[in-house]
Amino acid sequence: MFRNTFRQLSSGVRSYSKMAKNNPKNIPSLRLASGHVRPLVGYGIWKVPRSTCADSVYNAIKLGYRHIDGAHDYQNSTEAGQGVRRAISDGLVKREDLFITSKLWNNYHRYENAIAAAKRENDAWGLDYLDLFLIHFPCAQQYVPPEVLEYPCFWTDATQKHVAPLEKVPNSETWAALETLVKSEENPGGILKSIGVANFSNQLLYEVLAAAKVPVSVLQIEHHPYLVQDSLVKMAQEEGVVVTAYSSFGPQSFIELGNEDAKGVQALFENEVIKGIAAKHGKTPAQVLLRWATQRNIVVIPKSNSAERLAQNLDSVGFDMSNEDLDAISGLDRGLRFNNPGNFSNLRIF
Repeated sequence: MFRNTFRQLSSGVRSYSKMAKNNPKNIPSLRLASGHVRPLVGYGIWKVPRSTCADSVYNAIKLGYRHIDGAHDYQNSTEAGQGVRRAISDGLVKREDLFITSKLWNNYHRYENAIAAAKRENDAWGLDYLDLFLIHFPCAQQYVPPEVLEYPCFWTDATQKHVAPLEKVPNSETWAALETLVKSEENPGGILKSIGVANFSNQLLYEVLAAAKVPVSVLQIEHHPYLVQDSLVKMAQEEGVVVTAYSSFGPQSFIELGNEDAKGVQALFENEVIKGIAAKHGKTPAQVLLRWATQRNIVVIPKSNSAERLAQNLDSVGFDMSNEDLDAISGLDRGLRFNNPGNFSNLRIF
């Protein structure tokens, strides 16, 4: 089996390498299998409105964030790129100080469509390259012209009224397409520095690892105390794949979307275990939830509209919890997935 060369550290953030360039908050980082370095805490732009996205990204960078996590599906890449370029123009950062992530949507999994979509996404950001590009979900759907696909796409076809049917495109084909765009000595014109996957199960990740010629650098998954996914995390880390958590606050992000599972469960911010550990360390529940992930070598990409909470999220790596604390939080696991396409699209990929 193909095996990535990088192996995750397990002794806490003091063992992480530091970002070498313009890292005012001294945020720890992880080295990917590609050899590139990625900050442990980033700013996620899912659900950030287009009208405010440029300013939100600019202000996050000004505050000290160096990692921005986006996606074609979020439909705000152009605005996010405007914020990035303004920060560079104003001298806050250089391009090489930043780590920009985006993702390939399901309608573009065929080889030629994946290549074209990655190029469009890079152009939307207005950058020379993307630091990381992920296959957003492990399922190919019927092609929809990019000018038709608008947010929220919710897995729809060109009419935007029906779920787009699946296409028989293996993930290995999509991966091979992205490999052709990876920047290297042999391919200096590449527009992607690292590539990875999101929302893949153990078996699907194994299949990509087995076929990959370019290392799988990242696996991004829903990960919070109600959905620990311990087996998947361990497998990825053993294979040298850095894990990124989205929805670190569990149901919080999904309540406003009308998710019944999210509305029917206790908010993690109100959970007595989380609140007790937060009080013990003099931290907020949000900081405890983020540190639970980062102390276990998992990257986090929280979003907030509050400058105060953005700063708190960025500073969440500034303390350590005991193993007992970590285990108590992990013990809240219910196997409860909030981002399940099977609930709203009949595409049962989990």
